[in-house]
Amino acid sequence: MLSIFILIGAYRYYAQLAERFGKTKWHYGLLAIGIYLGTQIILGLSYGTYLGATNPEALDDMNYTGFSAANMISCLISIAAVWRTYQFLERKFKKENLLKPSVEINEIGKTFIDKG
Repeated sequence: MLSIFILIGAYRYYAQLAERFGKTKWHYGLLAIGIYLGTQIILGLSYGTYLGATNPEALDDMNYTGFSAANMISCLISIAAVWRTYQFLERKFKKENLLKPSVEINEIGKTFIDKG
């Protein structure tokens, strides 16, 4: 249940970023979901491999429904991955906006040519 709220928040957070810079909102929203779920899957497989290598009998007693320390740590690491990617994209979009000529600059020549 906690993951669902995190996914909704990440989707909306990335969609607002995309809207602010004129990008397609749902593409970046799905990117946030993919980053979160991908990180969760990688960490889950890593933890399962670690448990299997160190204590194979522990795999028989896995409880997938409750909260564990490993579950909470992987959740925090996934949130950090989503946040770092958000910061990276925000810096990238700001650089793109600085390099892109302003709309007003492009319109100056058009109005002069149309009147002439």
